[in-house]
Amino acid sequence: MNSRTSVMVSIVLAMLVASMDTTIMNTTMPIIAKELGGFSLYAWSFASYMITTTVLSPIAGRLSDLFGRKKVFSFGLGLFLIGSLLCGMSQNMVQLVIFRAIQGIGAGFMMPFPAIIAGDLFPVEKRGKIQAFFTAMWGLAAVLAPLLGSLFVEYMSWRWIFYVNIPICLLSLLTLLPYKEVYEPKKAAIDYIGALLFGLAITLLLLVTVVETNQLIYAAFGVLLLVVFYMYEKKQPSPLVPLTLVHQPTLKWMNINGFVGCMALFGTSSYIPLFLQKIVHQSVFISGVALLGTAIGWMIAAVPAGKWILQYGYRILLIIGNILLVVSGLLLVLLNEHHGFFYVFFVMFIQGLAFGLTSTVGVIGSQQLADAHEKGIATSFFMFCRNIGTAIGVTIMGALLTKEADFMMGIHQLFLFGFIGSIAALLTSFFIRDESAQAKKLNAART
Repeated sequence: MNSRTSVMVSIVLAMLVASMDTTIMNTTMPIIAKELGGFSLYAWSFASYMITTTVLSPIAGRLSDLFGRKKVFSFGLGLFLIGSLLCGMSQNMVQLVIFRAIQGIGAGFMMPFPAIIAGDLFPVEKRGKIQAFFTAMWGLAAVLAPLLGSLFVEYMSWRWIFYVNIPICLLSLLTLLPYKEVYEPKKAAIDYIGALLFGLAITLLLLVTVVETNQLIYAAFGVLLLVVFYMYEKKQPSPLVPLTLVHQPTLKWMNINGFVGCMALFGTSSYIPLFLQKIVHQSVFISGVALLGTAIGWMIAAVPAGKWILQYGYRILLIIGNILLVVSGLLLVLLNEHHGFFYVFFVMFIQGLAFGLTSTVGVIGSQQLADAHEKGIATSFFMFCRNIGTAIGVTIMGALLTKEADFMMGIHQLFLFGFIGSIAALLTSFFIRDESAQAKKLNAART
């Protein structure tokens, strides 16, 4: 097995296990909470993982620019393994919440690297295929997670939803060992104060999505710290988040578009299974299979995306992707109790095409438009914008669903929000500059 194949196996395994861990608890957490007690901490078992993963991902990308991909990725894998072991050994809900936070830190250090390392190893025209392969792992996880969760709970113990991560992480670490890193890190001082300000600001903003009181106070302090972080970063020779990511027009609007699009409709996967189970009376497994429509559409759009960028540039592809997102949003607004599995599968397929195109173009664009020594932070920052958008969108959708006494009315309201948001995302895509000249430049470099 050569170095490139070896690292691909490693990052695919890491992505599979991290993706599964975000969804496998959805079906098993009620049983875990019943055994451990402390039901009041139920939401925090998810929130601690989500917050630490989201906050650490861009920091991990920046650290990989400074110290190399292999070291930072290995650290994340090791920490995720330890966190998984501790979660499986939890004796109460307080321990589980703390250990899930440790696991989330590891996941935060792992999640950006499939895209970052693929950007180091493969030319532009091949990255779409690689991104599509990563998506296949996400789709596989969406189906495997509820199935494995139910099997572990019924025949073994819920603790095995965490223990199963250990051999996969070990195999990922072993296959990473032969990897000869192609990226040469650019040594620079670590922006510790910037990392602290950024981490605190984003944590406070994410807490708004899980706390039940004083949300405005958390939000106000979060925004204030973000302003302080921005002012501080302007004066740093080696900032945590290079200001080119904020000021460069194409990168700026790509990040905004990723944020708005994910806020609008990426949370669909959290509520479609609930609709299928509650209204259509499908099983947990079948409702998970419906999400395969997203993975299939994503792969179909992502595979040729790299070549399309060389031919057409970023702008037109992002506009097309956002038009597809609007179409999927409209179809979801029309969703009612008479629609079954196949209608939902088709809608998720259209949405998969949309996100497959916008996400892949955004990742590749972030890598190509950033300087070589900022590629890691540019990639992870784009993914961070998408993750923040998703967290906010899921929270708003949840609030719209629960405030309605009638379930279908709540479903209609949350998808109406998504549809309106998708129109806003489409509008932001028109601000992205025409990059046909950039595409020709890339094509000339390739030939």
